[in-house]
Amino acid sequence: MSNTVVVGAQWGDEGKGKIVDLLAERSRWVVRYQGGNNAGHTLVVNGRKVILHLVPSGILQEGCTCVIGNGVVVDPGVLLHELDTLAAGGNPVDPSRLVLSTEAHLILPWHRALDRAREQALGDRRIGTTGRGIGPAYEDKVGRRGLRVADLFDREALAARVGELLPDHNRRLVEWYGEAPISLEATLAELDAAGERLRPYARPATRLLFEAWKRAEPILFEGAQGTFLDVDHGTYPFVTSSNTVAGSACAGAGIGPTAIDEVIGIAKAYSTRVGAGPFPTELDDALGARIREVGHEFGATTGRPRRCGWLDTMLLRHAVMVNGLTSLALTKLDVLTGLGPLKIGLAYRGLEDVPAGAAGLSRVEVDYEEVEGWTQDLSGVRAWGDLPGAVRDYVGRVEELVGVPIRLLGVGPGREAVIER
Repeated sequence: MSNTVVVGAQWGDEGKGKIVDLLAERSRWVVRYQGGNNAGHTLVVNGRKVILHLVPSGILQEGCTCVIGNGVVVDPGVLLHELDTLAAGGNPVDPSRLVLSTEAHLILPWHRALDRAREQALGDRRIGTTGRGIGPAYEDKVGRRGLRVADLFDREALAARVGELLPDHNRRLVEWYGEAPISLEATLAELDAAGERLRPYARPATRLLFEAWKRAEPILFEGAQGTFLDVDHGTYPFVTSSNTVAGSACAGAGIGPTAIDEVIGIAKAYSTRVGAGPFPTELDDALGARIREVGHEFGATTGRPRRCGWLDTMLLRHAVMVNGLTSLALTKLDVLTGLGPLKIGLAYRGLEDVPAGAAGLSRVEVDYEEVEGWTQDLSGVRAWGDLPGAVRDYVGRVEELVGVPIRLLGVGPGREAVIER
């Protein structure tokens, strides 16, 4: 297997975790390169559901080393809870199989408090963040006010830095939002305890990945969220605070672009979105509710119900362009079973390009094509030729409209429910 980036081609929640878990069987390394614990990847292995937020999905594959890259913002408490949960489920994580980049920035107590306070203050104008502190952590990173994993292991410097930064954050919390201040002593105690437990995992990820590349060991780069939540290329301002597109894999892992051989986009056979923001093909009716129920469309991180709608190939063509996709994986085809005639969003009337930003996208009119549906159960199908003709026609039409081959098809929630073409 070549060095491959797996990226969401919609608004996230496309089923990247399962595809990464599948491809990790053929990889030596799996690298998470951006985002934080605002993302969640749900895997179903041997009938057991595993939800991961920071640890890369490849952790369930023996012989695979997983890296949390420098582009990720890490909440130490969340990471430790995730490791404890994996261990309690019979999957203790060997420190030699999980690398936490010493250059990754930390999500701190004031980031979480500010995130929640801001959203509450916005009222009806809220963005729809998860309240996990991701945005404020990235703000501090680019504002040179951040703390990194390496800082956890220098107690004196850590205390001085937290003491320097905390007053300004507390002033905003108290004076702007009427919230309680963050305790210096409690913060240092929390970080000290986390640092001791995380020390075995903290390593120079950039050098390890460079050496792996030189040894020709296959590397899989795992993105979080999706293309249209990208802070530059998404439906701004209803976006996340990092670059979610494939190009971010290099900066967020510390490896050069010449190391990337392939980029696989993941898309559902329909569209979903969590939180606020424009959604041109949304079905705000009983059919949308049925897709939500059958597809179990509730956020892995927040539990929020996802908005559901028809597949939007105008957006997918844009995702092909900005990510340089070489192929697609189309997941959750089984959810469309029994819906009757299906619709595919073809284009935005009168437009050649996806509008920049939320305001323009909220006003588009979508041209649809109606195609035949199917009623057969797909969950046990494992070969392309065994799929009903209507399913193969649907996949072929999407492939034709999007312009890249669809190599992987998801027909159920389990690890094994993937068809390779």
